Amino acid sequence: MNLLKSYFLSQGFSEDEAQQIAEKFILKTLKKGDFFVEEGKTSKHLGFVEKGFLQYFINLEGDEKTTYSVGENSFVASLVSFFKQIPSRENIRAVMDTNVWLIEKTALNELQRTIPSFSLFYIGILEWQICCIDDSRLDAIMLTAQQRYEKMMLKEPALIQQIPLQYLASILGVTPRHLSRIRNNIR
Repeated sequence: MNLLKSYFLSQGFSEDEAQQIAEKFILKTLKKGDFFVEEGKTSKHLGFVEKGFLQYFINLEGDEKTTYSVGENSFVASLVSFFKQIPSRENIRAVMDTNVWLIEKTALNELQRTIPSFSLFYIGILEWQICCIDDSRLDAIMLTAQQRYEKMMLKEPALIQQIPLQYLASILGVTPRHLSRIRNNIR
């Protein structure tokens, strides 16, 4: 919990506020392949990724299509499912062993009522997530697979070494074979 509390302190919360916020979260360890949210089930939590990496994907005619991904020090949720409390249309799965701090929607709402600055923080998280999702969506349309890989190498070089090839290929929107060619072109 110290890491989580430190995170909230770094976001400008007082010692007391950071402690109150951190106490509302529960640590969950996901093994590689475990689901944070499954299609058809309602997302009950917002999560803060302490360690690891998660892949958002949909099943389309038997193929997994990655729509987004998040790593350490990021928040994770099936947003529409979480906000509306309806079944999720997507899956969110741990690509590697992952530690996620979970908070239930009721506890999140309580923090917004009791700590005014938390409400502004939460709005900031949502705005940041929307921007990241939009950036990811535009990259998928405007950049080549090689450009997306190079961008990922710049932003998260250690992560590229940790993610299994098939997941990395899916995140980039290519086959594992195509990813191998991209890697060979860059070397």
